[in-house]
Amino acid sequence: MMHEAQGQLVQEVVTGGLPAPPSRYVLREKDRTTGGGEAPELGFPIVNVQRLAEPGDVEEAAKLQAALQSWGLFAVTDHAIPESLLDDIREEAKEFFHLPSSEKLQYANQTESGEFQNEGYGIDRVDTADQILDQILTVQPEESRQLRLWPRHPPSLSKLLHEYALRSEQVAKQVLRAMARTLGFDEEFFLGRHVGEKVASYARFTYYPPCPRPDLVHGLKPHTDNSVITTLLLDRDVGGLQVLRDGRWVGVPVLGRSGEMLVVVGDEMEIMSNAAFRAPTHRVVAGERERMSLATFYQPELHRDLEPAAELVGGDRPAMYRKVGVKTFADGFWDAFARGEPTIDFLDARVDKKEAPRAVPGT
Repeated sequence: MMHEAQGQLVQEVVTGGLPAPPSRYVLREKDRTTGGGEAPELGFPIVNVQRLAEPGDVEEAAKLQAALQSWGLFAVTDHAIPESLLDDIREEAKEFFHLPSSEKLQYANQTESGEFQNEGYGIDRVDTADQILDQILTVQPEESRQLRLWPRHPPSLSKLLHEYALRSEQVAKQVLRAMARTLGFDEEFFLGRHVGEKVASYARFTYYPPCPRPDLVHGLKPHTDNSVITTLLLDRDVGGLQVLRDGRWVGVPVLGRSGEMLVVVGDEMEIMSNAAFRAPTHRVVAGERERMSLATFYQPELHRDLEPAAELVGGDRPAMYRKVGVKTFADGFWDAFARGEPTIDFLDARVDKKEAPRAVPGT
């Protein structure tokens, strides 16, 4: 059964006109956020997707490799998704979140018996009374969609999400092919042999309402992604995403209206690549202006196992992670996220227990 706090929707608390967040939302002083984070020292990495598709483009491949090694996330341009589609889906999603709660709760992330489910509208699962509170939909494969949870208002939102999902998947696949080439493998190394033909993807719309005291709360607490990679459509005007680099939080710049999207390395890629690629710890700070983002998480077929690719394991680089089922990992993510732990550490997936786990401060 869900914790009693599950029904306390953050948006309604904020719109109640309170001068400050209720005490259950307030972070301990040592965990409080620091505004926009430090500005990137050497500029934020941007990679051209169309150039990545050209195996002979050494310069763009080098940009990708540098971004993966230093950040674990990067902006992508020239991705062939019309800017008008990106704008429309942002606006339609905001319209959905502005609907009365009675209408949005038709798509609630709880069953008729009151149990939490991963898909639907609401807040993430609440397990404890002191947990800081922070619309997930299956989009691919199409036969797995739970259309009863897809909003019918605004009327065009479902159609926009379908088109975006198809186009975003192509971006993800192009990036995965390029990532394989940076390791010296054929471009289907991850897609064909480790992810599978039917890439599973889940879309998460996250609405961050204006906060009267953004210094006291998280927008979204520190975490790594349950994905091979994630594509992320940010708010075009309002920032707040931060990534942990070398022990300090660095702000991801507002991408504005130029059509860039983000790509983020997930935990599952970290395991498959035997830590050649690392999943970055990131968070969202609250702000005084509303903000909306759309994350699409790409995962392997559920019947598969996650383990380091044999080609990336050798005498000088032993396997750093043990085998774990994709479904086990996906289910464990929710427990790990609720407790503020990386899923890799929560599931004890590391082979070398002496290796220090990644810090997730602010939880």
